[in-house]
Amino acid sequence: MKKDDVFFDSLVAHVNRKEWWHVPPCDPSAYSKRGKFFASSFREAEFWGRPLDEPQRVAVRKPLIGDEETIEKRLFGRPVSSEEITMEDRWKLDAMMRRAALSKGYDSLVLMAPKAFAEFQSTGKLPRSMELNVLKLGKAKRGAAVRVGEVILPDRTDVSGRAGISRRGSRI
Repeated sequence: MKKDDVFFDSLVAHVNRKEWWHVPPCDPSAYSKRGKFFASSFREAEFWGRPLDEPQRVAVRKPLIGDEETIEKRLFGRPVSSEEITMEDRWKLDAMMRRAALSKGYDSLVLMAPKAFAEFQSTGKLPRSMELNVLKLGKAKRGAAVRVGEVILPDRTDVSGRAGISRRGSRI
């Protein structure tokens, strides 16, 4: 097994066992346009607004991993963002990135700082700070296995009042 495969597998395992913080967007349709964004800590999520009270877990299998420039080069063949990008243009770019990543078979994007990504590539050291964009969303159903690349939502009961799946994936 190659070194890169070991690093990839360790990062995927880390992402899947970690609790992630999410700030709900103002526009509920934003999830289907851009995906669902997560921060690795409550403090990092606060940059975008008020995070949910409970962290969430995810299940991903094939993320595209890198710093911003690397991810854009992989998706578009060149870097397309800049420091001066407006928020509206950023949202449009996020939507383009989601479509491009899904078309190439990725289920999520894992964003690292350039220095942290370089260290991860050379040593396999997992960075303390990451951003995650899960591109496909769905609810875990009672008795069903959680599908890969989807967020495990913290539903406690369904409409009928029966027990659902906890945020850790176990029955309540």
